[in-house]
Amino acid sequence: MTTSTASLWTKNFILFTISNTFLFSGFHIFLPTLPVYVLHQGGTSTDVGLLSAIFVFCAILVRFFTNNGIKKWGKKYYLYIGCILCFVAAISYILATTVPRLLSLRVVHGLGFGIATTLYAAIVIDLIPKSRRGEGIGYFGLGTTLAMAIAPGLGVWIVDNFSFTSLFIVATLSQILALLCLSLCSIPDDRSIQAETQEKISLIDKLVEKELLFQAYLALLFGICIGGVLNFIALLAQEAHIANAGAFFLMCTVCIFLSRLITGRIFDKKGPAWVLFPGTILFLLGFVVLAQSKSMTSFLIASSLYGLGYGTIFPAVQAWMFNLVSPAKRSAASATFYNMIDIGNGVGSIVLGILAGKLGYASIYWCSAIIMGIFFLSYTWFVIQQKCAAANNLDDIEAKG
Repeated sequence: MTTSTASLWTKNFILFTISNTFLFSGFHIFLPTLPVYVLHQGGTSTDVGLLSAIFVFCAILVRFFTNNGIKKWGKKYYLYIGCILCFVAAISYILATTVPRLLSLRVVHGLGFGIATTLYAAIVIDLIPKSRRGEGIGYFGLGTTLAMAIAPGLGVWIVDNFSFTSLFIVATLSQILALLCLSLCSIPDDRSIQAETQEKISLIDKLVEKELLFQAYLALLFGICIGGVLNFIALLAQEAHIANAGAFFLMCTVCIFLSRLITGRIFDKKGPAWVLFPGTILFLLGFVVLAQSKSMTSFLIASSLYGLGYGTIFPAVQAWMFNLVSPAKRSAASATFYNMIDIGNGVGSIVLGILAGKLGYASIYWCSAIIMGIFFLSYTWFVIQQKCAAANNLDDIEAKG
């Protein structure tokens, strides 16, 4: 089968992408609303911080046991477990009338989300033709982008016009639809195969697949920079006296969508360097412009650059990691990718937050630009090393010939 005729838009791929979109919608709808709910229930700003920290910690923790879960249940049924945990958390928020109950449910939600995100990414690779992997990952990620664009605003609208109970009902329906679409997919039961291929893995290897150390390092740097935008962009807008910070995310989402329509095909035809180099430059420039933004115009230009860079780098690094491992290690590769993104996000939120307290919020984005500069230089060094190694191998072959 040729690259041009390899079938990407199968029933399974479409349903699986829709299912992932609904799962992420049930996550993003809570990002701007649960902190408000915590305060509404008598919580403090510290409790709001714990809300995010507990969720991220549990998502990372459960990925240490990804191989154990797959070995016991297989990818298909382990994914069901993750989605069911997300459903249980969403519907149980209705009963979380105290902060301790809410925080305990974030444990359940974090565990379910950690399992589900890892397995969605690992399974969808099996549904995408190898010749169209970059393109397929890009399209698959559009569902997440759509959820990120619509769900937070929808959540705020529901709370403002109805109630928190209505919010939890909508989030629960989103998880039900994710499960329904998943149940309609024809995913083989691979428990027997996984049981034969699984090996004993060290604690470090559960955090980072050893074949992907450099790619994990790049994902960590990328995650740190993401944390700075997600957590502090509204505060930067206030500091710079820019109204309507939400416009940043709207423009950003449009640009992420556009970039993913194009860069996946380039990745498949040319390789990761052809998208990572321009993507990194755009991402870096986005932070430079953002750090100097004093008007809505510059704010939106920064958003466009950030969105184009984000939409290029995220799926490219993810697809690159999947291409470097055997099918048996795709779940480990997926766990590595999301672990590094989440750890970077968490570390970035803390370190950059401290920096902002001392130097102002613009300093966060100057620091992020420097980090992406390190990303660019590191990847440049990697590509040069790869080319030198390939040239040496060619010389050895010619010498022997």
